[in-house]
Amino acid sequence: MTTLKLFGILFFCGLFSPSQGVLSGLSCAISPKAMEDVLSDAILRNGLLQQHLQGLVLPNIMGEGGALNSPTIISGLHLVKVRLPKLSVRLLSGIGIKMTISARLQLSGNCLIGLLPELIDIYVDVKITANIKCTSFESGTVQVIIEECLCILGTVKVKLLSGLLSLSINDVILAELTTTLPRVVCPVVDIVINHANIRLLGTLNAVIPVGKAGMIHYQLASLPFTSGLFLGMDLDGAVMQVGGSIIPHDSSPSALPPLLDNILVLTLRQSFINAVLALMIQIRPQTLPCTLESFSGARQLQEAMLVLIPSECSVCRGTSPVTIKITLLGHPVIILEDNKATVELSVLIQLSIKPLDGPIITLLLLKADLRLNVQVSITGGRLVLVLSLNSISLFLESSDVGITDIASLKPHFSSLMVEVLLPLLNGALSIGIPLPNVLGIPLIKVAIRI
Repeated sequence: MTTLKLFGILFFCGLFSPSQGVLSGLSCAISPKAMEDVLSDAILRNGLLQQHLQGLVLPNIMGEGGALNSPTIISGLHLVKVRLPKLSVRLLSGIGIKMTISARLQLSGNCLIGLLPELIDIYVDVKITANIKCTSFESGTVQVIIEECLCILGTVKVKLLSGLLSLSINDVILAELTTTLPRVVCPVVDIVINHANIRLLGTLNAVIPVGKAGMIHYQLASLPFTSGLFLGMDLDGAVMQVGGSIIPHDSSPSALPPLLDNILVLTLRQSFINAVLALMIQIRPQTLPCTLESFSGARQLQEAMLVLIPSECSVCRGTSPVTIKITLLGHPVIILEDNKATVELSVLIQLSIKPLDGPIITLLLLKADLRLNVQVSITGGRLVLVLSLNSISLFLESSDVGITDIASLKPHFSSLMVEVLLPLLNGALSIGIPLPNVLGIPLIKVAIRI
């Protein structure tokens, strides 16, 4: 299962624990099982190990006392296939990862016994262990080094069509392979690990567009860290507007929840989400006539306004149409509580008329503070927020015609917000907040915790 947390939203696909680094918007913890699957995909199932080992040439093997009492020479010995490879992972607290690959290597070459050359196949069971450590962090990239690599041989089986090899040459083959295989296999494993590291880090260092408004640049903020239970990573989620300017957000460290039985846990900070909301919700002032075509409560609003307008304002009761202008004030702010998310947003609402023979008259200028419920879900690797109206508070800013009491207008402006503003907000948010494809682990069967 995958977990994602907004700080909080927490999305569970894995585990979490306090980070020693700086949390810049997004962190993740990965279970040993998930890390094992990730490395198995990158190294074994994608054929990376086979690709780099295949054709590997070993030194000639020479032995005495074949069936014809002639020297035995095995030459051109090369690796043909890696059979039945299996990878396991153990996390080393504070160090890195201990990776073990068990496999059967098929070697082929030419065997010369006396004057009789023929093909020889050697099957050798190996267990390769490597301690992998991340180091040299710079600009979101880490260097991966193997601190120790061991290649231990197990059973060796030799196939020769004539079957003329003696037991003594079997011992010679085992001795030679015990000496030479680790020397040639471990450097290849080092190359394979670095190739895998480049591929996997590519999933973390990614620039993902957020509609046409801008983009999020995800990358490592510090070196990964390990405990015996999880691999943890702090990511920097830099929120950038078109043109490259960055919307700042608080990046102070945060405590993270435990991994439980999950594969991956992603944690999004409240401040990071606010920066993304500021990027996504950029709605221009909306001007519309107060008619039924604009919203269903228009007639009731106009009737309520007529009651409030002083009788001496004759032009207010004329035929000039009422125009409504809605302007966002500042940026929306998400508030995260236990199992609950709300967005607070303020708008300026202006109701005005334009008489034929005079200047614009502002009947009402109101500030509306909205509290919006947030429904959170994951769709296509994106965090999708859907808003609905929880409450509205109205404050009178000014009135050119002397209106002072606006309490009776609250339900009408609630209707206006639901029918006009909320569709615009949800339309802007419908593209979702793109999330990083951490090490290629898909966000499926996601549990969300706030």
